[in-house]
Amino acid sequence: MLVVEDDEPIASALVSGLQREGFAAESAGSAAEALNALPADFILLDLGLPDRDGIDLFRSLRAVSAAPIIMVTARGEEQDRIAGLDLGADDYVVKPFGVRELVARINAVMRRSGQKEAETMPVQVIDGVEIDRRVREVRVEGELIAFTPKEYGILEFLARDPGAVITRQELLDGVWGPHWFGTTKMMDVHVASLRRKLGSPDLIETYRGVGFKLVVK
Repeated sequence: MLVVEDDEPIASALVSGLQREGFAAESAGSAAEALNALPADFILLDLGLPDRDGIDLFRSLRAVSAAPIIMVTARGEEQDRIAGLDLGADDYVVKPFGVRELVARINAVMRRSGQKEAETMPVQVIDGVEIDRRVREVRVEGELIAFTPKEYGILEFLARDPGAVITRQELLDGVWGPHWFGTTKMMDVHVASLRRKLGSPDLIETYRGVGFKLVVK
């Protein structure tokens, strides 16, 4: 993760906070340093840079990198936010902000990016499990396995970001829909059945009180 920020104390605090959250992060204090630091998997871009306007740098970064970019700036006026998002920024965060809020926004962008990648690459293989989104079929070690729509939905949603902990609420919104107001207990029943059919109970880990993770070995 590349943090483009000319204020050294802010850049240092951001890098340290992101590293504590498990991200590999480094900083660049100018537009020139940012371009030299590419490639990057994710970019946090301050718009107030000493050697170049941040919007102009954003265009240059977009021209050479497909990495998600969150604009991080003190420019909080509505027209600034609209302009940034219209340019194609994945999100726009106004200073001051907390690291936890920033991490939540980063994770949300990463999930959206993972979903887009899944749509462009419909067949995904994880530890012998092949998910074919074109026909909503799953094969385990080459054998076609019958899943209920909800079982398939849970597996497909977890597979959008393998290795990440997906909360129960995120699963509810993604599989049952944002307007579902029923109990989450049925989710555990579907997950238990899914594990049996996959033939590998350890493939889906439960984080009690939080959610589930599709394990990547």
